[in-house]
Amino acid sequence: MPEPVFSSIAIVGAGLIGASIARAAGEYGAAGSVSLYDASDDVRRRAGELGLGEVAETLEAAVAEADCVILCVPVGALSAVAAATVPHMKAGAILTDVGSVKGEAAVALAAAGDGRVHIIPGHPIAGTEQSGPEAGFASLFKGAWHILTPGNDTSDGYMAAVDALTRFWQALGAKVETMDAARHDRVLAITSHLPHLIAFNIVSTAFDMETVEQGEVVKYSAGGFRDFTRIAASDPVMWRDVFLNNKDAVLECLGRFSEDLAALQRAIRWGDGDMLMREFSRARTIRKAIIDAGQDSGAVNFGRNPLPEPGSEA
Repeated sequence: MPEPVFSSIAIVGAGLIGASIARAAGEYGAAGSVSLYDASDDVRRRAGELGLGEVAETLEAAVAEADCVILCVPVGALSAVAAATVPHMKAGAILTDVGSVKGEAAVALAAAGDGRVHIIPGHPIAGTEQSGPEAGFASLFKGAWHILTPGNDTSDGYMAAVDALTRFWQALGAKVETMDAARHDRVLAITSHLPHLIAFNIVSTAFDMETVEQGEVVKYSAGGFRDFTRIAASDPVMWRDVFLNNKDAVLECLGRFSEDLAALQRAIRWGDGDMLMREFSRARTIRKAIIDAGQDSGAVNFGRNPLPEPGSEA
């Protein structure tokens, strides 16, 4: 096993991402030791029972000796948690996060900075609809992108910290890229945030339709709707904070989407089959590009295993 990138890391927030980092760091040797803290007594207990690392009873105890502190909390809580964390960190340590909105994260982390620690916001583009420490698994970041949005500091110490954090995420199996925070938020608004908003909305719409019984929606769910329900099962607190903190980029994408949806609506109303064929064919080429880039499998059923036969084990 290679030498650890960091002698010790601290993870604040032991949910899906925090638990997965803890498992991956231990399994792949990216950190010599892992300490965890969560504001919830119950989550701390469960994390300890799962053996995710050394679970601290206070935030101060968790971060005091860490070379790198990773904040795995909702975007809306980032400012307060960062402000509470930095005073207890040692000089020269790295403070990073995993939030999917980087503009607000950069502001929150910078406001908490005191000049002693290196602040490097980040975002692993990985996850599932599950939550809690039990949902974490070591291979979550394998082959996934991890975006770093460093600040403007060009000092040797800061650049060395960016390099160390890059190597840490690479040790977890991620592909690392640096990006401007504003650009990150625009890209993720269309590739992640808007699809989640659509999923939340379409699932709610299906269950609110007076002409359809809810039991029928469940019983006859086709693959497309099942995929929407999986996305809509994601952590509501996290996604509430995402939309409130990336509202400008999301609203821009939502406006364009609404215009394009209205065009499809007109095509259906007026029987414009040529327009529908043109748009549907274009969408297929994008799907192929995603498969060719290794971002998904080309297997049938959108890369998912088929449902088990009734009476068989999953």
